[in-house]
Amino acid sequence: MDIHLTEHRATPTEQAAVDCVLDSLNSSSGQPNGRALVRKTPPRDLLLPVLHAIQSRIGWISPGAVNYVAMRMDLPPAEIYGVASFYAMFSLELRAPVVAHVCDDISCLARGAGRLCAELENALGPARQPASVNGAAWQRTPCLGLCERAPAALITASGEPSRERVVAPVAVGSLRKALHEAVQGLLPSEPDTFNAAVSAPRSGASETPLLRRVGRVSPTSLEDFLRHAGYEGLRRAMEIGPEKIVQEVVESRLLGRGGAAFPVGKKWEALLLQRGDGRPHYIVCNADESEPGTFKDRVLMEGDPFAVLEGMSIAALATGATRGYIYVRGEYPLAAETLTAAIVDARKHRYLGDSILGSSFCFDVELRRGAGAYICGEETALFNSIEGYRGEPRNKPPFPTQAGLFRQPTVVNNVETLANIAGILLHGGAGFARTGTPQSTGTRLFCVSGNVVHPGVYEVPFGATVREVIALAGGIGGTGKLQAVLLGGAAGTFLSPNELDTPLTFEATRALGATLGSGVVMLFDDAMDIKQILLRIAEFFREETCGQCVPCRVGVTRQKEALERLIAQRPLISRDQEFQLVQEIAQVMRDASICGLGQTASSAFTSAVQRGLFT
Repeated sequence: MDIHLTEHRATPTEQAAVDCVLDSLNSSSGQPNGRALVRKTPPRDLLLPVLHAIQSRIGWISPGAVNYVAMRMDLPPAEIYGVASFYAMFSLELRAPVVAHVCDDISCLARGAGRLCAELENALGPARQPASVNGAAWQRTPCLGLCERAPAALITASGEPSRERVVAPVAVGSLRKALHEAVQGLLPSEPDTFNAAVSAPRSGASETPLLRRVGRVSPTSLEDFLRHAGYEGLRRAMEIGPEKIVQEVVESRLLGRGGAAFPVGKKWEALLLQRGDGRPHYIVCNADESEPGTFKDRVLMEGDPFAVLEGMSIAALATGATRGYIYVRGEYPLAAETLTAAIVDARKHRYLGDSILGSSFCFDVELRRGAGAYICGEETALFNSIEGYRGEPRNKPPFPTQAGLFRQPTVVNNVETLANIAGILLHGGAGFARTGTPQSTGTRLFCVSGNVVHPGVYEVPFGATVREVIALAGGIGGTGKLQAVLLGGAAGTFLSPNELDTPLTFEATRALGATLGSGVVMLFDDAMDIKQILLRIAEFFREETCGQCVPCRVGVTRQKEALERLIAQRPLISRDQEFQLVQEIAQVMRDASICGLGQTASSAFTSAVQRGLFT
């Protein structure tokens, strides 16, 4: 791509897209208290919103647009190109104004995505053609987080305004119709809406504390939220103060629900001890839920967005933060729209902003959309992304509580974790800890998908077995004969049918060499080719590695190549030696990769071999 300033100029439309973002956000972005501060040069952290604006308005990011951003933000064009090229949702080549992103990841494969893509090639032509159907194109994409509605597609249409529409479950006919409507400017003729009965079939009950409001209240109504105990947790927090808040969270023994299972109270204690140090503190909600098979956080954001904001506000009060960011994965348009509306309404009614509930407490939240990078689920990569850089993980230490977002003390929690906070304060940390097991307290959301009768998000106390969760979801679907369960997502582990009585706790799965991860419970019947599933997982990690460290960058590529040879029965060496090579690659990635992506990229393959699923 040639990006010399003297050779490429931005069009008036491209300039308008850039100016709209910089002129509207420049006054407050990145400030610890959110108050206006006029800058001559826009802050670096506006780069992703600017690139999103260009992509949405034009359909791609041209050399002229890159150069105009460089001029406005006083950044080298090559650096802007380096950031834009990192994220899968940004296109640096001219493409059709309407694009259908069709998921071919593992959950959708279990529900017929392979057959669907073959039918699409026959009907619409090969993927990635610039104009397959009168100005529209389709392409394969990794998991869209719509696993309960698989197979799924997301249609994006550039223009002013840009438009997005989920089509799920999708078939050739419905996709062709949606593409035609999008080209005609009619998208969305049927806008995507949240359907609790489909996404969380057993929500709304008292025994499901995290899902008790989902499906019972309007996600866009603050009034509804308040009628169902909304913001009572924040009021309680303001009564008891920061030290007591943190004490209750510590007593709850709440572990993070994003996969790492770090004690939440310890994170909050670290910032509590730094209150009054003169530095800005930040709360970051990690909503970049990109693990294949995971969609629980999306259900909470779409079905109960004010609960997320309430949890963030309590965290801010406890840790001395005055500014928060919600980083939502770019493939979640409805979640971003719902949260944005909730933020606006919360500000209007003084639940966010200055003098919250008439007190001296000030805290505000800004939503940022990711742009298609699984690695940004890693907390330090997420910081880099918000700050306007490539989403590459940082070395630790320093840890986020010491030097996180903008190199300031930061607490990072995911959506499900924050949704627990209000309940802990209302019922006490000790009361929360009585649910579940001593080492795994509370309830947990599980994303059940694949060959199951009723895919969706299910909430159960820790200690329920895999078999019991499958029964809640209606039992085994497909052929009715279970071959394997993938626990924890692409970075997780396979369980065999004789391990279904395993309790779903951190300690029980750890004893098996497995992990709860992000709460994925994905079923595969005996008609599924597990080898092809493993190959798709290997492709996913090869595509999603940030490339920063050699063990991961090289390891995921060599792993995929070895799997291809094993499946084709064409090993470079003997078959046993090829298996040994993959195991050695896995060990190197576990030992030497900077972050969890490389460290867990071989987990599914290793577990499949151990359980005789890959012979």
